[in-house]
Amino acid sequence: MRIEVNGEPFDCAEGTTLLALIRARGFEPERVAAEVNGEIARRADFGAAELRDGDRVELVHFVGGG
Repeated sequence: MRIEVNGEPFDCAEGTTLLALIRARGFEPERVAAEVNGEIARRADFGAAELRDGDRVELVHFVGGG
């Protein structure tokens, strides 16, 4: 299926969860804020949130440092 991640097309398998997508993009789930179709996703729900064809996902990865 095809979704949009941060404005870019992205192909993934049916049944892919938000958590799986975050990990596939190389991010640590604890350091990511996510939005699906304009709704902020709760971190506790990442593993249960199945993505669907055409979903629009925005991922923001927090980086530490000084």
